[in-house]
Amino acid sequence: MTAEASQAGPRQEPAADGLRPLRIALLTYKGNPFCGGQGVYVRHLSRELARLGHWVEVIGAQPYPVLDVVDGTRCGPALTELPSLDLYRQPDPFRTPKRDEYRDWVDALEVATMWTGGFPEPLTFSLRARRHLRARRGDFDVVHDNQTLGYGLLGDVGAPLVTTIHHPITVDRQLELDAAETWQRRYSVRRWYAFTRMQKRVARRLPSVLTVSGTSRQEIVDHLGVRPDRIHVVHIGADTDLFSPDASVPQVPGRIVTTSSADVPLKGLVFLVEALAKVRTEHPDAHLVVVGKRPAEGPVAQAMERYGLEGAVEFVKGISDAELVDLVRSAEVACVPSLYEGFSLPAAEAMATGTPLLATTGGAIPEVAGRDGETCLAVPPGDAGALAAGLGRLLGDPELRARLGAAGRERVLRQFTWARAAEGTVARYREAIGGSAPAPRAASPIPTSDTGVYPESRATC
Repeated sequence: MTAEASQAGPRQEPAADGLRPLRIALLTYKGNPFCGGQGVYVRHLSRELARLGHWVEVIGAQPYPVLDVVDGTRCGPALTELPSLDLYRQPDPFRTPKRDEYRDWVDALEVATMWTGGFPEPLTFSLRARRHLRARRGDFDVVHDNQTLGYGLLGDVGAPLVTTIHHPITVDRQLELDAAETWQRRYSVRRWYAFTRMQKRVARRLPSVLTVSGTSRQEIVDHLGVRPDRIHVVHIGADTDLFSPDASVPQVPGRIVTTSSADVPLKGLVFLVEALAKVRTEHPDAHLVVVGKRPAEGPVAQAMERYGLEGAVEFVKGISDAELVDLVRSAEVACVPSLYEGFSLPAAEAMATGTPLLATTGGAIPEVAGRDGETCLAVPPGDAGALAAGLGRLLGDPELRARLGAAGRERVLRQFTWARAAEGTVARYREAIGGSAPAPRAASPIPTSDTGVYPESRATC
């Protein structure tokens, strides 16, 4: 890799908290901001850390993160690409690399793990990240790992380590095992999630863990065995400038919007499809728009066929931020049908637009959505009948929709913004470092990007 160095280096004026700005390495083994929460977290947290006056370098693998330029300049955050073999890319997932693609033993390990049914990326990214960080010892005040939890991050990585665990992946593993109908499927699930054994061992040895909700904190204690005194809750949030009400966007009668990045039991989409079938008997214009990939087979596809909903369920993917916001604004109801969530960004984002929310009580969703009847309608997870009742109630009551929508946005503005998340995260960085950071070493430039490319921002910085 060839790194281009910034002549400016890190900022020297005080950060927003009055102390010396920090040099932060933010690691993410998967950075897609349009599918799943890890890329969203990295994109928005890095931007807000930079706005607070800190130097942020995101070090990530494919799909690479999209980062926002702050103040219209190249002051950060910066991106350093640490490529994997990208074995799960489209349109050829689970591909076999060509011989000249192999660079070292880590690449061979990555392929061998995939060939035997495992998921290698957390381990192999951690090994590459350790090598990269040790080669750049002294460049960073703190290393922030975004739920890699790989063996490579144990020991010396050149700076104090802080780790975010959004929720234990062991929860996903158990839900998929519970839904598996054959021993072959159960074997496949166990093998795919074999990396969770590593994550459990690593998590127990981490000095400082951040998580996004009280529910996730307890799950980390129960599932991973991390000591409670090492875990700190820093709520994340919505981009409330982007996700905001706009009366000029017309509502589409009967439209229900949900986000489901994958057809897995955890997301509860099959129960929402069943609920839609029920509610259409009284509200025939009710229809569902799913932000995510259309499943070709599986429980959701089977439910759509069984209830004759082919024309009433639409899947959209690859849309821009602006298109996503307008889609949520156009809905009469936003729904989060998940069986479990460690936080639920879709809930916070829908509430921020003023769209009324119907959500389950799975995991940490109530911490975000608030009380039933005050800022949302809340129903038990995995209950299609309760979802149908909630949908029918909202679709039939414009005044209830307006009241819940306004209260929901007020709740997000008060508690769940990325600016607040960044401030809380910096406090934990300084605690991990041991107070304010030591003076920077003399005039060594910090590489800003191995490619010199700064993705253009769609947000206003």
